[in-house]
Amino acid sequence: MRAIRVMCSGRVDPQFVLKALKEGADGVLIAGCHPGECHYVEGNIKALRRFILLKRMLAQLGVEEERVQLVWASASEGKILAEAVDKMTEQVRALGPLRWQETVLSGNGQWVEATPVLEEV
Repeated sequence: MRAIRVMCSGRVDPQFVLKALKEGADGVLIAGCHPGECHYVEGNIKALRRFILLKRMLAQLGVEEERVQLVWASASEGKILAEAVDKMTEQVRALGPLRWQETVLSGNGQWVEATPVLEEV
């Protein structure tokens, strides 16, 4: 596991997740404050909206939904975060490597055709 800290889960751009998967991560776990408890007012709600849209896009690309997860865990809930990491690690290990090149790309670095997700949640 490699932790990448950001000030707020609302700062996690879906492009960051796509880049991590493309560059070899087999899964990405986004952790944020509980809804209604965001230090930046609505950052975690923004993160949730982005997460839902990202999951739809990844499903269209053939990426299993277990590979990208969102967990609500405050700074004082280390045990909840550790349990989420352990659970996700088991799920991703059972899925095996992502193999982005074969799963998402057509083998030659070109995007596989997919219907874009345009609706806002």
